[in-house]
Amino acid sequence: MIPADVILLFVTASVALAFAPGPDNIFVLTQSALHGRKTGLLVTLGLCTGLLVHTAAVSLGVAAIFQTSLLAFSLLKLAGVLYLLCLAAEAFRASKAALESDGSGALSWCGLYTRGVIMNITNPKVAIFFLAFLPQFADPARGSITVQMLFLGGLFIVSSLIVFAAVAWLAGYIGEWLQRSDGVQVVMNRIAGMVFVVLALRLAVSERQ
Repeated sequence: MIPADVILLFVTASVALAFAPGPDNIFVLTQSALHGRKTGLLVTLGLCTGLLVHTAAVSLGVAAIFQTSLLAFSLLKLAGVLYLLCLAAEAFRASKAALESDGSGALSWCGLYTRGVIMNITNPKVAIFFLAFLPQFADPARGSITVQMLFLGGLFIVSSLIVFAAVAWLAGYIGEWLQRSDGVQVVMNRIAGMVFVVLALRLAVSERQ
C-alpha cells in the first residue's frame, strides 16, 4: 500500500504538471474557446482516455520500446505531427458558416472525443514522461510494481481530468464573449490553426530523453 504522504506528494505534482503549459491543456483551451465548453469537455475525456493507454503501456513495460527504439519513437511522432497538421488545415479552411452550424466545428460527440484520444496517444513524449515519472513513486517493498503504477496512473488521470475540465469551463466563457463578433469567430479559427502548427513543430523537433 502506498503511504498517504507519497500519494499527497504525487497528486500535488500531478496537478502542477497538468496546469503547466503543454500540448494537452493548450489544445483544450483553444478548442473550448473556439467551440464551447462541451467541445472542451469531450476533448478532455479523449485526452484522459489516451492517458489510460499510456498508463497501461508504462505499467506493462511497452513504453520502454519508445525510449530505446528510435524508429518506434519517430514513427509515432510522425503520426502525431501529421494529425496536428490536418487539424491546422481544417481550422484554416473553416468558414464562418461552419462555425455557426452547431458550435462544435461540425464534429459529433464521438468525433470530438476521438480527436482528444488521438492527440494524446500519438505523442510519444507522454509515454516517455510516464516512464520517467511514475516509477519515482513506486517501491518494490510495497508489493506489485505493476499495480502501483496503474494506481498512480489513475491518480494522475483524475488530476488531469479535473484541471483540464476547469480549463475547458473557464475558456468556454471567453469563447462565448468572443463569438458575439462574426469576424472574431473566423480569427479564432485562424489562431487555433496556428496553435496546431506550433504544436506540430514542437512535436517534430522533440527528442527522446
